[in-house]
Amino acid sequence: MRGTSTASVVLNRNNMPFFKRLRITLEMIKFEHTVFALPFALLSAILASTGWPEAPKLFWIVMAMVGARSAAMAFNRLADQQIDAENPRTKMRALPAGELTISFAVLFTAASAALFLGAAWKLNPLCFKLSVPVLAILLFYSYTKRFTSYSHLVLGFCLGMAPLGSWIAVRGDVPLTPVLLCAIVMLWTAGFDIIYACQDVEFDRRKQLFSLPNRLGVRTALNVSSAMHVLMLLLLVALLTFERLGWVSFAGTLLVAALLWYEHSLVRPEDLSKVNASFFTVNGCISVLLLLAVGLDRLTSL
Repeated sequence: MRGTSTASVVLNRNNMPFFKRLRITLEMIKFEHTVFALPFALLSAILASTGWPEAPKLFWIVMAMVGARSAAMAFNRLADQQIDAENPRTKMRALPAGELTISFAVLFTAASAALFLGAAWKLNPLCFKLSVPVLAILLFYSYTKRFTSYSHLVLGFCLGMAPLGSWIAVRGDVPLTPVLLCAIVMLWTAGFDIIYACQDVEFDRRKQLFSLPNRLGVRTALNVSSAMHVLMLLLLVALLTFERLGWVSFAGTLLVAALLWYEHSLVRPEDLSKVNASFFTVNGCISVLLLLAVGLDRLTSL
């Protein structure tokens, strides 16, 4: 009977309409969280163009972002499906819950990677040459928590490559500005990923997975997260000064500092119940706010 039941579940998943499977996949990879890195890619393109980028260039930058993140997230779910199945917090994700077949997730990952590579080819030769090593780094991240407590920084660098790649797409070089943007995004992402990882510290210890909360304890890890965000703000001020941006950008940075303070005020070592609000809502606002403030400042100063 159990074999018959399993076969029935597999058959039902295989017969599921394509667009329903696609919807489940987009939910699985949290497609809406593309908002974390995409605004920084657009911001970098605006600074590189000293204005609004050309429409075709902007389109392929967005396509590259969507393809890269979708491939990385779908691959992460594939790599972590056994871990997710054993973690009470993640066991209801689409793959461990049996809502989605592995073959469809693999197909989606391959299609997303192809979109990224194709978009890089359309942007310029340097983008295309860099696309394969960039994709390798994005996929490699999924295995880092198996051997290093600094996987948060690797994730940060993965998102930090978005503004770096966007600048290269527009200008074809790598001066100080995109490097600063990369570092800003890396520290910002690593900081909030440490907060998010605090939820799994007990599970990580049992499964011998690596994270800073596991290695240092939740309280110390939260202090490290705060330090990363302070350094991120200092680098952001340095970037605005270097680019000679105006008061709108600095006002936006003050608002970002206030949001980061609020983010950290939501989380306590003894109370992690508000981590999701800290992780998703606040950080989405931060990236969009910086795009609006710095983008408006640059565009209105032309």
